[in-house]
Amino acid sequence: MKVQNKVIIVTGAGSGMGRELTIQLVSKGAIVAMADINQSGMEETRSMTDVDKVSIHQLDVTNRDKVDSFVYDVLQQHGVIDGIINNAGIIQPFVDVKDLDYDVIERIFNINFYGTLYLTKALIPHLLKRPIAHIANVSSMGGYIPFPGQTFYSASKAAVKILTEGLYAELKDTNIKVTVIHPGAVNTNIMKNSGVTAEGAPSSDDAANATLPASEAARIMIQGIEKDQFRILVGKDAWFIDKFYRFSPKRAIDFIVKKMGGR
Repeated sequence: MKVQNKVIIVTGAGSGMGRELTIQLVSKGAIVAMADINQSGMEETRSMTDVDKVSIHQLDVTNRDKVDSFVYDVLQQHGVIDGIINNAGIIQPFVDVKDLDYDVIERIFNINFYGTLYLTKALIPHLLKRPIAHIANVSSMGGYIPFPGQTFYSASKAAVKILTEGLYAELKDTNIKVTVIHPGAVNTNIMKNSGVTAEGAPSSDDAANATLPASEAARIMIQGIEKDQFRILVGKDAWFIDKFYRFSPKRAIDFIVKKMGGR
């Protein structure tokens, strides 16, 4: 779906990847309905782009009633909705399964999976009315290979992957195009937004050097959406690990463990 003159929702638009997606979508002629729990972050994003091409909507994606109200508000303000990029997400503290509290686990799934699900289900009836529409869900490299200390983050993103692929199967003969996105290491402030400190996180110069700028990651995502790609891998690390995992899942996981300092 070409984004010019389309009304597109971007979640997590108050910072990081969502901010870059918003800025670049507007530069290509789209109108963006920004959604984030962080009001001031969205206002900062708006100040970086054409203020007449964006709207601000404070939203807790884990609240289904608020999601429904948000969709209504966007329709009232813009008249139509042509697409969504479900980008909002958090990582977990770098803690093993046996030590992570259930309330933290539930928060990860509520934001990463259920937030994506609620918005997608609320939007499908409206998207089906458009000549062409698009659903793009941001999973992760962790959505197809687990990372020690991030098991529940990976599990939530794997759920997003399967949800998105299932939507593709169900909607492939409709006007709605569906894309699943798997970013590798991208330079964003996701740790801060997730309330996660660096304690327990692996230190790796190789990983730091391989981090992709958020602006480049956003460019790759939008390019893939405009080409109606089924699957977008963002970054050389995502491409490499994807191929390695297909060849030998066990060896790929062992490689990840070694790279993360033998957790």
